Amino acid sequence: MYTAIEACRSCGSDDLETVLDLGVHALADGLVREADAEEPTFPLTVAVCAACGLMQIREDVDPDILFCRDYPYFSSFIDSLLRHSKANVDELCLTRNLGPEHLVVELASNDGYLLQYYAQRGIPVLGIDPADGPAAAAVEKGVPTLNTFFTLELARKLRDEGRLADVIHANNVLAHVPDLNGFVEGIATLLSERGVAVIECPHVLELIRHCEFDTIYHQHHCYMSVTALRPLFARHGLTLNDVRRLDIHGGSLRLFVSRQPGESEAVREALAEEAAEKLDTPEGYRSFGRRVDELRTKLSALLEKLKGEGATIAAYGAAAKGATLINTVGIGPDLVDFVADRNTHKHGRFMPGLHIPIVPAERLAIDRPDYTLLLAWNFAEEILSQQEEYLAAGGRFIVPVPEPRIIEPEERA
Repeated sequence: MYTAIEACRSCGSDDLETVLDLGVHALADGLVREADAEEPTFPLTVAVCAACGLMQIREDVDPDILFCRDYPYFSSFIDSLLRHSKANVDELCLTRNLGPEHLVVELASNDGYLLQYYAQRGIPVLGIDPADGPAAAAVEKGVPTLNTFFTLELARKLRDEGRLADVIHANNVLAHVPDLNGFVEGIATLLSERGVAVIECPHVLELIRHCEFDTIYHQHHCYMSVTALRPLFARHGLTLNDVRRLDIHGGSLRLFVSRQPGESEAVREALAEEAAEKLDTPEGYRSFGRRVDELRTKLSALLEKLKGEGATIAAYGAAAKGATLINTVGIGPDLVDFVADRNTHKHGRFMPGLHIPIVPAERLAIDRPDYTLLLAWNFAEEILSQQEEYLAAGGRFIVPVPEPRIIEPEERA
């Protein structure tokens, strides 16, 4: 059900150095329906390629298991992500003068959260996503969607049909791809001569700086740097023209890639910053495992102390990153009563691995646990704003990374 890789997913070098071992984990998005359900588990280890600097996990789980079976992630439940996506669409429509004669394609389009804003402007769109539920939800929004994986073969088919894309979006999908070269070659094949691919991905620089180990799970095969991505794109006739730093998801990159030559100063600055942090070699990653162990110990000790004092504890955010965190630290139902979440598709299920029950977000204000562990810390401001009633009643949130800290109610006053 999984394959251990022996060579870099990008450049093919066999010079991989393991820098972190998180043990054995259930699939982070594999929410279960029964508290006593049995589920498959897989090793989760992280390596860095000495040749190109790409950080990557060493295990490949069958993608049909990862993404197609009852995949529970629906982007439209995250208000801040919708605002972020609409702003991106508005800017591209303006700067590229997009209209009815253009085509916008999104790879891993989920439930149409982004493409809906192009469709509302009368711009033709096409979504591509393998997850049945989100793809069906996109079609209901009026977003035409191919319910399949994006591959080089599919790109060639669309090209041969005359469906070249003027804009290709690929948000938070590049990390999900085991065959990086095939995927990027597919982008190059589908992109029109003067088109642009706009790619967003978490930045490994921020992951390392802020000890965001919970971003690591089997669905994320790679952790991206400008250093590693630039030669990957060049290998397929594409140029990384520009890069922007984004705050979303704990620190992300927005990359602008095309057939046109020319790199911005921002690209050169990003390369220099990563080199200064030694993220172009395994050396810059070697202390990561030690810092993860320290954080795990601190968070576990804090929760055990609070529980020992008689406090009630819940969690918020039944996301994949939350699954990595609770299973790495060993946070089970003995410590946390439930995980609250807005996504109705997750209610009544249990977190993978340690099987904490998932309930509606309203339960925080009803049950009023003394503390709530904020698993979805990357959307902290949005969640805190939604939970004013809980905070007003004296509820406290625990933010786990980069250091465990408690947000007292008066901080939101």
